[in-house]
This record gives sequence, C-alpha cells and structure tokens, in this order.
Amino acid sequence: MERIVILSGAGLSAESGLGTFRDAGGIWQKYDLEEVATPEGFARNPALVHQFYNARRANCAGAAPNAAHRALAELQQAAPDRVTLVTQNIDDLLERAGARDVIHMHGEVMRALCASCGHRWDVPMVMQPQDPCPACAQPDTRPDIVWFGEIPYHMEDIGAALSQADLFVAVGTSGAVYPAAGFVSEARAFGARTLELNLEPSETSRLFDTSRLGPASEIVPAWVAELLQRG
Repeated sequence: MERIVILSGAGLSAESGLGTFRDAGGIWQKYDLEEVATPEGFARNPALVHQFYNARRANCAGAAPNAAHRALAELQQAAPDRVTLVTQNIDDLLERAGARDVIHMHGEVMRALCASCGHRWDVPMVMQPQDPCPACAQPDTRPDIVWFGEIPYHMEDIGAALSQADLFVAVGTSGAVYPAAGFVSEARAFGARTLELNLEPSETSRLFDTSRLGPASEIVPAWVAELLQRG
C-alpha cells in the first residue's frame, strides 16, 4: 500500500454527536473563544474554562465512534507502517475505534497538563482550578488542549509524514484553521496526490486533486473499502 497521511477535522466526529466549531449552531457560536480557548482566558477565569472542558469531556465520553472512525482504524490496522492518522479533534473516538498512535495536533480532552512541570496524565472527568499535579503537587493543572495562540503539537512528526506521503487525505476539515489548512499545499509540494472527503467543499477545496462530498459515515467507509480492495 502507498504511504497515506490522513488529516481529520470536526466533520469526522459530527455524526457521533460531537459539535462542530464553525457551522451554524457550532460550539464557537455559543461561547466566546477568547474566554474559554486562550491562555489569557484561562488566566482570567480558570473555573469557567474547566467548566467548558468538563462539558466537552462528558460529551466525548457519551459519544461512540461512527462508521468513518471505524473505517480509518481498519485502514490503519491493514497497513500500520503506511498510514498516518493526524487529527485536529480533541476526542478519542479514533482510538476507541481501534486506531493506534493517532497524532493529536490540538491535544486531547481526556488528558491533563501541568503548566508548572509539563507532566501529562489521564484526566478525571471533572477538573477544578485547585487540582494538584500528581507529579509536582502544584495547583497549576489545565486541559491538555492547544489553545488559540499556542503552537500545535507534533509539527515535526507531521511534517516528516507529509514529506514522505504518496497520498494526502483531508476528512471533515473546514480548511480555515492553520497550520492544518496548509497541509494540502505542503503535501502537493512534496509530490503527493490529494483527496478531500467532506460534507461540503472546504475553504481549501480548490487545492485538492479530487473531492468526494457527503456524510463522513458514508463516504469514508466507501473510500476505505475501495482502497483495501485494490490492496
């Protein structure tokens, strides 16, 4: 199998009941992102930010992987050394579908981070400002999420994967958030073919060689089935 890098966004998990960010009625239309998704907002009101992510965590825990998650996990299991899964999503639905070594460039809602010592651990379902770090005991813990203004995780690993990819696929992404929105151009520059699988054209749709439109739970399994049949 050729080397494939798959970037997934909010559209992958929307059919599992996890809210998208930029559509009508999306999360960011209900909350002020400056207050709940920036380091400055956390410094001003950590209780509000913890409340927001406690709700996101409960939402995630109550959701189940859909057919698109399962298809991507199946593809990776078929060729684990040839398929790299990169996600902008902070949920763990790919892992629960059976995927391994998923690159979470925006962090994970089920993980916590100590801002004092950098320790990371599996988060309790409810976090509070006074929670001590299990490593250094400082009450300086936060969700292990990349907030606006912070540098996404694993950029070197992602860049290395893009440089070796034969095919770059974006699933359920808006094409509005950088640096992820630039991955298609980066992959093309390295000679990869590009495919968009999305409910509707993204802001970067014109940069893809091919686009398939429809619900992720339908078009992703169909694409994976074709790929596995070809071998």
